[in-house]
Amino acid sequence: MENREQEQPIMQSERAPRSYGTGAYEPARGTSCAQVQATDVTIEMIDLQRVRDHFVWSVFNTVYMNICCLGLLALSYSVESRDHKQRGDMRGAKKQASRSRSLNIATTVLSILTVIIIFTLFFNGILTLKP
Repeated sequence: MENREQEQPIMQSERAPRSYGTGAYEPARGTSCAQVQATDVTIEMIDLQRVRDHFVWSVFNTVYMNICCLGLLALSYSVESRDHKQRGDMRGAKKQASRSRSLNIATTVLSILTVIIIFTLFFNGILTLKP
């Protein structure tokens, strides 16, 4: 019985750990192994969704419907969104574009309401063009 215990091969976990210093990896004796050079692969996720900066809408609101200067604020956020997009900061570009869109919606709605109110007052005779 004592001979059988001595004849059993040494398990991998019972061996002393190998040193992986500056030298190349050496496989265990009696085995063949091809050396493979490790490579790092970097995958850059491209945002497939385009960030819309609403620049044209902002310019239109600034020139034609600049109620309370909201159109000018929307234009400044649109330019900021373009700057962030040029730098590759998609999160910042989306944030600024969202602000620009909100201001453009507010400007458009307020301008349309103002026009409707003026026409309503004019046609009801409350507002006249007579001097």
